[in-house]
Amino acid sequence: GGANCRDSPSQTLRSCDCGAGECQAGVKYADQLEDVLRFSMPKDKCGAFFAESIQGVGGTTQFPKNFLRKAFDIVRAKGGICISDEVQTGFGRLGDHFWGFESHGVTPDIVTMAKGIGNGFPLAAVVTTPEIALSMAKALHFNTYGGNPLACAVGSAVLDVIEEEKIQENAEKTGTHFILELRKLMDEFETIGDVRGKGLMIGVELVKNREGIEPLPVEDVNKVWEHMRDYGILVGKGGIFGNVLRIKPPMCITKADVDFTIAVLKDALKTCL
Repeated sequence: GGANCRDSPSQTLRSCDCGAGECQAGVKYADQLEDVLRFSMPKDKCGAFFAESIQGVGGTTQFPKNFLRKAFDIVRAKGGICISDEVQTGFGRLGDHFWGFESHGVTPDIVTMAKGIGNGFPLAAVVTTPEIALSMAKALHFNTYGGNPLACAVGSAVLDVIEEEKIQENAEKTGTHFILELRKLMDEFETIGDVRGKGLMIGVELVKNREGIEPLPVEDVNKVWEHMRDYGILVGKGGIFGNVLRIKPPMCITKADVDFTIAVLKDALKTCL
């Protein structure tokens, strides 16, 4: 996508002439998906389509505007069901919506959730329609630890805290500040090729050459990563080339925490590269 094609406080450096609310890249990706299903699937049918609202390990990659809506329509037209993976994006992490799929204007048939649901306690869940749930009665399915009362109590308490302490609102406000401060670093460091994401799901793509978008070698990314860890800042790595810093802090993070992280990243880029 181009300069106005993703749902983020930070857009790409590429220019485009897309109209308001539309994205040519999104249309092309949807056409590509339709071609794959038409020519690579038996009898032009599809069983299911899985999608994260924002790709996590994939490098905090965002879909162009309207792509997911078009993709859901294509899949359903071919008999498939649409599954939203909200393991990383759910429970208010993106700020403006409790579920990431809401920002795409879609309603999935199945939603998977974990991580934030238990705030560190092992807990996961699947939500679906009555029709799909009833279809499970035709097959044997069980879960040894399913419905654990302690895990359910933890999940209920987490929901209370998210509401009472306005955690989702903090994710939007503090996350936007975080992204905009990271964006400022792009003016100082050519090695930052892109800053993307929303709320507190953020990606910083490190490159060797911004014009050619050549990925920064993994050994150099590791130097930055280790330097930040030495200062107590834990971030992940992701993307096809492992050159994206995946920043997904606790949702109770403060502005002071963000400013410290920015200072540490700035020092890491100066010291290690």
